[in-house]
Amino acid sequence: MTVPTVAILGAGAMGSALATPAAAAGNRVRLWGTWLDDDLLAELRAGRPHPRTGIRIDPQVALHAAGELAATLDGADLVAVAISSEGVLEVARRAAATLAPGTPLLLCTKGFGRRPGGAVELLPPLVADALGPLGAACPVVAVGGPCKANEVAAGRPTAAVFAGADEAVVAGCARALTTPAYRVACSGDLAGVETAAATKNVYAIAVGVCHGRTEAGGEPWHDLAAATFTQAVAEMRRLAVALGGREETVLGLAGLGDLEVTSLSGRNRVFGARVGRGEPPAGALAAMAAAGQTVEGVPAARLARELAARLALDDLPLLEAVNRVLDGDPDPAALLAGAVLPR
Repeated sequence: MTVPTVAILGAGAMGSALATPAAAAGNRVRLWGTWLDDDLLAELRAGRPHPRTGIRIDPQVALHAAGELAATLDGADLVAVAISSEGVLEVARRAAATLAPGTPLLLCTKGFGRRPGGAVELLPPLVADALGPLGAACPVVAVGGPCKANEVAAGRPTAAVFAGADEAVVAGCARALTTPAYRVACSGDLAGVETAAATKNVYAIAVGVCHGRTEAGGEPWHDLAAATFTQAVAEMRRLAVALGGREETVLGLAGLGDLEVTSLSGRNRVFGARVGRGEPPAGALAAMAAAGQTVEGVPAARLARELAARLALDDLPLLEAVNRVLDGDPDPAALLAGAVLPR
């Protein structure tokens, strides 16, 4: 019996983390690092823990540098894409030269992108376009749900959601990665899962601001955090429906569940908390970037607002408030309160 090959593109936190269930499920696993991942690969090759997850990678995982993309993809049965939203389309274009028709792409990247004409769009159709003629032959399956990279890497119990247009392809991707710890729910709501995955980072910033106020003053701001969380779910539902998704998807693991874990911890929550403690947004973002921490909710907030305007959605006050917080509003907590408290 032939052992399936899973190629993972991106050696950052989530890419390296996904190697844990991929290897545990009995696959042959290749982990490819982009031109920005050389230092991460060096640590893994030395047998040290991944700098961003603190977990050592399975020694059977083959590590590939940026110039070895063709070798990484050669004969792969499944390709998981775990590149930041800024670089995912460029990697897709490079992969198109080697990718075999019919190979499913498991898209772990969260966020939005732009079409060549400038219109904001969810990532799956943009990835398909970036593949050129292969776009119609390589199905995209989105990954959502509460999946923290360090916990996936450590093999702790995790509930993921895989979504795509082809039920059989989605089920096949789920079978390839399912382990006793990493369990996958399958969905046909690609738009709903992708909308939730992209916007939960935006709204986790807002919840993080409330937690930052608590940390700064020693007095709880839990009521505002809860109201913010509730409004976030409501706005995620509106956006998902406007983009062709289903409300119930946002009320499940892909939306509410992912927002919960991202609001408890993670880079977007951390960024929001820093702002809530009084740091200027630009300074907090620069400090996190210097530490190798990408805050994907920041560009996603800008793109989500632009997308909402194109869709004529004018009932997203929390999304507008997050953007004003990012612009440096001097009282972010008051801004959030105005957006989420009953009128």
